[in-house]
Amino acid sequence: MKISNVLVSQPKPAAESNNPYQLLADKLKFNVEFRQFIKVEGVTSKEFRGQHINLPDFTAVVFTSKIGIDNYFKFAKEIKFNVPEDMLYFCTTEAIALYLQKYIIFRKRKIFYGTKTISDITDTIKKHLDAKVLIVKGDVSNDEIPKFFDKMKMFHKEITLYKTVSADLSDIEKDFSKYQVLVFFTPSGIKSLKENFPDWKQGDVKIAAFGATTHEEIKKLGYTLDIAAPTEENPSMIMALEKFITAANKKK
Repeated sequence: MKISNVLVSQPKPAAESNNPYQLLADKLKFNVEFRQFIKVEGVTSKEFRGQHINLPDFTAVVFTSKIGIDNYFKFAKEIKFNVPEDMLYFCTTEAIALYLQKYIIFRKRKIFYGTKTISDITDTIKKHLDAKVLIVKGDVSNDEIPKFFDKMKMFHKEITLYKTVSADLSDIEKDFSKYQVLVFFTPSGIKSLKENFPDWKQGDVKIAAFGATTHEEIKKLGYTLDIAAPTEENPSMIMALEKFITAANKKK
């Protein structure tokens, strides 16, 4: 089967000139398209209340995303909680910290950020060991931050304020059969495929996926994994695709 159309389940990169998928497509003479299979949205008021977390009980908040900030202040307003001026904000990056300016007057003595992870500001957090910390997170997250505060022996709780859900793909349904390769990077992306096209049969279509958890979800949902990354031979998805498509089109 000749590979002429590939669908990558990610948003189209802003800079096409440095887009590795487009560069590969140009090199191997196939068409590549991009479509986000998932989206992130805030939890409902019912879901917020169901977690039984009282925002005023906390003196510090951890943010790892802008949508987390949006929903924290949304629910603070909903419950008529005036966030105190002496609230401490621990952010994983400067970009997230700067986003707080949308809701509060930016004072660096209350807002602290790292370059990538919360552990980057360990020395700063040590100065506030008595803080009661609320960790704002999504429904898909690791336990790195809770473990950090466990190690610091600080009081902390988590609250889920946003979640990953399937995007509506109905507009591409009639053209879906033209793709010979579908590329995925998260278990949520595969679940979206199943939810949007429950009766779809894989047939000769090849599925490429990155990461062990994504590989497992593909098999769990009854699909066949044809192109896997990272592996020792193909540490990146680009390398895996190049090898597979080159071989497939050569045979054709």
